[in-house]
Amino acid sequence: MADRMVLAGARVVLPTGVAENGRVTVEGTRIGGHAPAGAPSVDLSGHWLVPGFVDMHNHGGGGASFTSGTAEDVLTGVRTHHGHGTTTMVASTVTGEMDFLTHRAGFLSELVEQGDLAGIHFEGPFISPCRKGAHSGELLRDPDPAEVRKLLDAARGTAKMVTLAPELPGGMESVRLLAEHGVIAAVGHTDATYEQTVEAIDAGATVATHLFNAMPVLGHRAPGPIAALLEDERVTVELINDGTHLHPAALELAFRHAGAARVAFITDAMDAAGFGDGVYRLGPLAVEVSEGVARLVEGGSIAGSTLTLDTAFRRAATVDALPVEDIVRAISTNPARLLGLHDRVGSIEAGKDADLVVLGADFTLRGVMRKGAWVVEP
Repeated sequence: MADRMVLAGARVVLPTGVAENGRVTVEGTRIGGHAPAGAPSVDLSGHWLVPGFVDMHNHGGGGASFTSGTAEDVLTGVRTHHGHGTTTMVASTVTGEMDFLTHRAGFLSELVEQGDLAGIHFEGPFISPCRKGAHSGELLRDPDPAEVRKLLDAARGTAKMVTLAPELPGGMESVRLLAEHGVIAAVGHTDATYEQTVEAIDAGATVATHLFNAMPVLGHRAPGPIAALLEDERVTVELINDGTHLHPAALELAFRHAGAARVAFITDAMDAAGFGDGVYRLGPLAVEVSEGVARLVEGGSIAGSTLTLDTAFRRAATVDALPVEDIVRAISTNPARLLGLHDRVGSIEAGKDADLVVLGADFTLRGVMRKGAWVVEP
C-alpha cells in the first residue's frame, strides 16, 4: 500500500454534513489532511463514503462465538464482521458460571490489548429470570456488587459495559459501582418499573440494552422501562434493526423521541451472522437458525440475531428512510463516543484511524478499509 492515497468523488459523510464529490486522504493507518500532487487516487464516483461501523453489542459471527470460542475462533468472528463494515467491535458474553466468566474476561482482555477487540460487554448473569430471553435461567444471579467488581477486575480495564436488571437485589448499588469505575451500566433483560428505571438512570445507567426487547411493553398506566429510557437525555438506546426484533414503527418511535444523538445500532449477532442457517449454541443453550432468524430450540425465544451492520445501514436508509447523516451517527459516531473511542474512530476526520466503508448508491456494501488497509477492495 502506498503511504498516501486519495479516495475521490464519493458523497462523504462528515461530522458537518455530506460533502458532494469529496476527497479523503489516507496517510498510512490514519486519515490525513491535504494530499500532495501525484498521490495515488481511487475513484469512488457514484458511491457513499462513511466511517467504519462500531458495534458495541456483538456475540460472534462466521460460525464462531465470543463467549466460548478459541482465540482463532474469536478472530474468525471479528474478521467476518470486518467484511461487513464493522471495523470496531466489542465482544459480548452471555450468562455463565462466574468462574467461567471471569476466566473468559481474562482471555478476551488479551485480544483487546492486541487491538483486535475494543472491549468486553457482559450481558448477564445479573438479569431478570422474567426477561431472560436466550440466557440460561439456572445460571442467573442477583447483581451483587462484589461479583460485578470481580468481573471488572478479571477484565483488567477492558470491560466497557455490563447489562443488568436494576430492580434485582444489589442492582442499584451495582449501577453506582459501574459508573464509579467508568464502565457503562446498561439496563436490559429487566422487569423494572418506570420508577425503578428512573432510579437506575439517576444512579448512573446510561444505555438501554436492545430497547423494547426483553423488557415490559410500553403501557399507558404502567409505562415501564421503555418510557423512562426514551425520555431521559442521559440515555442512549440500542436498536437491532433487522426487521425481526423491531417493527418499523417502533424504530421510528425511538428515533423520533430519543433523536439521532441517542440511538446506537447494534447487531446482537451470534455465531450464525455471516455464516448461514443451522443449529448453534449460545452459551449452554441450543439455537436453531432458520431463514436468518435465530430462536432457542426449547421455548422458541429469539436468540440474538444474524445481523451485520451493513444490512442494518441499508435497511435504515431504504426501509426506514432515515437521513444518511443520522444513520452514521447511530452506527458509528454514537457508539464510539459511548465506548470512549471517539478520539480515534466513529467519524471521518483528520488524525483518526482510516476506518472507512464504501457503499453503492443503493447502500449495498462495496468496500471496507480498516486502519488504512483494504479489507474489502472497492
